[in-house]
Amino acid sequence: MHSSGDPQRHSGRRRFARAHFSSAFARLAPAPPRAPARGRRFRHGAAAIAIALAVALTGCSTGASADDATGSGVAESPTGAIRVVASTDVWGDIAAAVGGDHVDVTSLITDAGQDPHEFEPSGRDELAVSHADVVVVNGGGYDDFLDRMVHALGTQPTVITATAAAAGVSSVHSDNEHLWFDLDAVRSVADAIADTYSTIDPAHATDFRSAASAFDDSLAPVRDAIAAVRTAHAGTPVAITEPLPLYLIEAAGLDNVTPADFSEAIEEGIDVSPSELSGVLALFTEHRVKLLVYNDQSVSGQTEQVLAAAQRSDIAVLPVGETLPEGQHYQQWMGGIVGTLAADLGGRAEP
Repeated sequence: MHSSGDPQRHSGRRRFARAHFSSAFARLAPAPPRAPARGRRFRHGAAAIAIALAVALTGCSTGASADDATGSGVAESPTGAIRVVASTDVWGDIAAAVGGDHVDVTSLITDAGQDPHEFEPSGRDELAVSHADVVVVNGGGYDDFLDRMVHALGTQPTVITATAAAAGVSSVHSDNEHLWFDLDAVRSVADAIADTYSTIDPAHATDFRSAASAFDDSLAPVRDAIAAVRTAHAGTPVAITEPLPLYLIEAAGLDNVTPADFSEAIEEGIDVSPSELSGVLALFTEHRVKLLVYNDQSVSGQTEQVLAAAQRSDIAVLPVGETLPEGQHYQQWMGGIVGTLAADLGGRAEP
């Protein structure tokens, strides 16, 4: 695993085209999730959580930016709105949920079909950052490009770093920056966002803090579903391709039996030796795991071999990613993942 101070941690990963995020939090019904290139994405098991989330989301609203009519990629902000730029649409969606109509949010990384680990900002991205009052970054080496953009400005916006905001959460590890899979970490980040907005716009401080509380309340169905998985399936052996979903796996009480050297090498974009790969493939051919949790936004020849081995052995595959599926909000996305996790674990015989 990388240390949080290594700015080159994602070198060698595939590049992708920048896109901009536009949230409409008033749309409560979950949209059909994006179709993964391989495997399955939340095709069953999420209905009960989706219904509960629809209830929990009622009354929540967000104000997020859209591209203006000229196609410049930088929307005009409503008068007095706090301009916010987030590195990914995951944090952008949360920033919009907390800010409501008082903020104008632009997310730089939104492409659900691409690997977000290496990003080259465009001139429009730089313009958006230069106009921002608040910038939300993940930290931990995940989105250093945005830190560099901020530091290049003459007048710097307020920066909220998720890894710093969640540093006091007991379940958070300093060497795992994928905080959006830890609901307690997400709550801490939402609170930090509310505090920052309240400092900038004290007249609406009560609105911001109430929205952060409502956002956390809306995650109650997901928390309950994770607890139910833990009760029913604690200790069940599973495999991963990358450390991306480890917070969720730990919260659900599952046992990740993938060799750490393998998953960390895959995250780095480094091929492992044939003998190491053979050992991982045996987890599936020998039916030593019940589930593969697969990052379908970051694939390589070796992860494809792992996926194929799981499918040949009739091992369930749960695809996960690093950006929101089109038309979904964070709560819906997490609810879909956990619902499918529960269905996969409950639908097949133990290995």
